[in-house]
Amino acid sequence: MTDLSELKDSKGNKLLNSRQIRNLEDAGITTIEMLNTLTKRELKEISGIGDETVEKIWNIIMNRKHFYKAQEIYKKRKQVKKLTTGSKELDELLGGGIETQSITELAGEYGAGKSQLAHQLSVNVQLPEEQGGLNGKALFFDTEDTFRPERIVQMGKAVGLGEKALDGIVLAPCYTTDHQIFLLNHADKVIKEQNIKLIIVDSLMAHFRSEYIGREVLAERQQLLNRYLEKLKRLARAFNIVAFVTNQAVSTPDAFMQGSIPVGGNILGHASTTRLWIRQVGKTPKRIIRLLESPYLPEGEAVIQITENGIEDIEKAHLRSPHVKEVSE
Repeated sequence: MTDLSELKDSKGNKLLNSRQIRNLEDAGITTIEMLNTLTKRELKEISGIGDETVEKIWNIIMNRKHFYKAQEIYKKRKQVKKLTTGSKELDELLGGGIETQSITELAGEYGAGKSQLAHQLSVNVQLPEEQGGLNGKALFFDTEDTFRPERIVQMGKAVGLGEKALDGIVLAPCYTTDHQIFLLNHADKVIKEQNIKLIIVDSLMAHFRSEYIGREVLAERQQLLNRYLEKLKRLARAFNIVAFVTNQAVSTPDAFMQGSIPVGGNILGHASTTRLWIRQVGKTPKRIIRLLESPYLPEGEAVIQITENGIEDIEKAHLRSPHVKEVSE
């Protein structure tokens, strides 16, 4: 990652002074890589940067390569890493695990186990890569007060981390939509300093749904949501990290989803590269996760169990103990 102070024009002159750099950092932009993800309009909205400087920055960005051979893209895709879910069957459904550089969405009814998988990923990301982790930390945006350190310790013990798993998680409680947006906009510095390899938003739509009620504010809500998701996607790409969001459900006549579909509309549907749906099987620890959408993976399902140890394959859970204790949301 390159500091903003290193941004120079064709003659080698620095484009930004210390005041402008501070303004950018206050807006959550601390590296040239993140600066490259902004639109011209967003650049102009940042106080203290004049039109002339914006044009110079934009020209530098535009002078970068824009057209690629498919072989080049294929090589870049090899930089994408996979984070294990804790279940071999679910990892296989996902082509090896949850991938970096894109948004993965998990939706389902209350109590289906969305937050459980979010907790599990927060632990797994700390594992070395040879064990399916990313050897980094998790940034956990908690919008519904679902984060439980006790659960992290349980899951941490199952993978050999114990209470040390708590040291690998940075928690960001979100109290309103504005607060949720503000925290993400200022996550750049935390990601760099804390070696963040996973961003979790649990859940994505809670505040958006509760604060923007009624058809008359739907357009405003969706515009804010779109900008939020674009920021999340840019962070995932810029830092090669996993972006994982949980999502609520809304009623609809669908048999598999038991009369519900993910909320958020087309905005969320287009922003999420991979979309998953989770449902509980009766009153058992068993869950079925369906892959709803992926640009390269076929639709399918995986069966998992949520036990005291976390996310597991059914065979593993039964081999360990004939009595598997259920854990829900």
